[in-house]
Amino acid sequence: METGMLNQKEAKQSGKNIRIESIDLLRGLVMIIMALDHTRDFFHIDAWRDDPLNLETTTPALFLTRWITHFCAPVFVFLAGTSAWFQSQIKTKKELSSFLIKRGLWLILIEVLVINFAFSFDPGFQIIGLQTIWSIGISMILLGFIIWLPFKYILAIAIAIIFGHNSLDFYEASHTGTYSLLYSILHHQGFYTIGDKLNIFIIYPVLPWAGLMIAGYCFGRLFTDYQGKNRNKILIRSGISAILFFIILRASNIYGDPDKWSQQKSLLLSIFNFIDTQKYPPSLLYMSMTIGPAILFLVRFGSVRNRISQIITVYGKVPFFYYILHFYLIHALSMIFFLTRGHRLEEGIHQGNQILPNFIISGEGYSLEVVYLVWIFVIICLYPLCKWYSEYKKNHKHWWLGYL
Repeated sequence: METGMLNQKEAKQSGKNIRIESIDLLRGLVMIIMALDHTRDFFHIDAWRDDPLNLETTTPALFLTRWITHFCAPVFVFLAGTSAWFQSQIKTKKELSSFLIKRGLWLILIEVLVINFAFSFDPGFQIIGLQTIWSIGISMILLGFIIWLPFKYILAIAIAIIFGHNSLDFYEASHTGTYSLLYSILHHQGFYTIGDKLNIFIIYPVLPWAGLMIAGYCFGRLFTDYQGKNRNKILIRSGISAILFFIILRASNIYGDPDKWSQQKSLLLSIFNFIDTQKYPPSLLYMSMTIGPAILFLVRFGSVRNRISQIITVYGKVPFFYYILHFYLIHALSMIFFLTRGHRLEEGIHQGNQILPNFIISGEGYSLEVVYLVWIFVIICLYPLCKWYSEYKKNHKHWWLGYL
C-alpha cells in the first residue's frame, strides 16, 4: 500500500481524504510546468505576435517549451476527477454531489473575478476569459449530478464524450459564419460581445474537459479496488494502450483531431507536426497523447521518495492555491519589468477590448533564457507559501479549506 493511502473502510471511519503520493507528485510536476507556459506568455518577446508551435518560425527549444505544457491542463482536469472519486470514499453521494456542485459554482466565480483580474490587471473587466478553472467548475457541476448513476453508466458517458466529441469536427469543417454562444461553450472557441460592455472570450469549451474529468473520476476506482502489482499492471497496460492508440490513429489521419499532420521539410519538423494536436478544445488525440504518459508516470514514480519529489509534491497538494498565486506573481513581475524598460504606468493600461493583458506590449519582451530564469524564480518564491498552506490544511479542518 502506498504511503498516505487508506483503504475505503479506514477512510470512512477516519474521515480523512485518501492521498496517493504519486498523484500529488504528478499534479505538482504539471503545476510547475504550467507556470513555464504562463511565464512565457508574459515575458517572451514573441509571445503575443507569433505562435510558438508555428513550424515556419519556431525553434526546437521554443516549440518544446510550449508543447511540454500541453500535459498540464488535461492531467490537472483528469486528476481533479480522481480526487472526486477519493472524496466519494469519505462522503455520502448526497454530500459529494452537493460539494461538487457548490465547488463548481465557486470555481466559476473565482475564474470570472480572481483569475481574470490576475491575467489582465484590468479592474474594469473589459474581457471575461473563460479558461481552465471555469471548465473545471462546469465539469464538477456536471459530475455532481451524474455520480448518482451506476458506475458503468458514468464510465460510458466518459467514453462517449472522449471518443465521440471529435465527430463534431465534420460539422465544424463545413460550417460557415459564427457559432452560437451555447455551441462555443460546448465545443468551439469564440469571442462574444453581450450588450455594450460585456465581452466574453470562451477559451476552454467545456464538453471534452467534462468527459476527461468524468474519466478521471472512474480512474480513481483503480486506487481503491486494486492494490500493488495488480493495479500497476492495469496502469501500465492503460498507459501504453493510450500511447499506441495515439500513434496509430494520428498516423492514419482519419479521426481524432481536426488538424491533419503531414510530412515536413525535415524529420524533426515532421515529428513536431505529428505531436502538435489540438488543445482548444482538447481532441481525442491530444488527450491520448497526454494522459497515456501521465498514467505511466504514476507507475514509474509511484514509490520514489527523495528530497526533490517531496518538494514537487508540496505544489501538488495545494494546486488551486498555487494556481491563483502564480498568476498574480508572474503578472506583477511582468509589470515591474515593464516599468524598468522605461515605460510609464499609464502606458501599460490598454483601452478598449484588447485581449492583451495590461503592461504587455506586443513585440516587447525577452529571450527564452530569461523566461526560464523568471520561471525558476517564481517556483522558488511560491514554495514556502505552498508549504505553509499545505501544513495548514493538514492540521486544520475548517469547511472552507475544501474550496481552496
